[in-house]
Amino acid sequence: MALKWRAFRYEKYISRFIITLAAIAIADKADGQSPSTNTTDTVLENKRKDIDSLDRKLFEVLGARERVVREIGVYKARHHIAPLQAARFQKVLERGIEAGKKEGLSAEFVTEMLNAIHKESLRIEEAISDDKP
Repeated sequence: MALKWRAFRYEKYISRFIITLAAIAIADKADGQSPSTNTTDTVLENKRKDIDSLDRKLFEVLGARERVVREIGVYKARHHIAPLQAARFQKVLERGIEAGKKEGLSAEFVTEMLNAIHKESLRIEEAISDDKP
């Protein structure tokens, strides 16, 4: 009877040991194949913070650009120069597409972006022109 009891206890310990090893193996395999949700969330959160920071810088640059546009608008209004200078915008567009290409941006995206910026610039210049006698 004592022998059976020892065998039972031995089997019980062996079963626990095998279950523990299996759990460790599964955990190691999961760690090797994909990051935990917590780690993924942290990486994603950090990358989103990077994007937020870059977006702030982008708007700062756009704001600085539009302040220069205002100065140009005042000059054009004083010298009776039309806000739209098609040849100038064409050069800006060509340079922008080339610069965008170097950054991996499509010509279509750069064109849309510069058209939107140009539209806002014209709005600002026209408002200044309308305010001048």
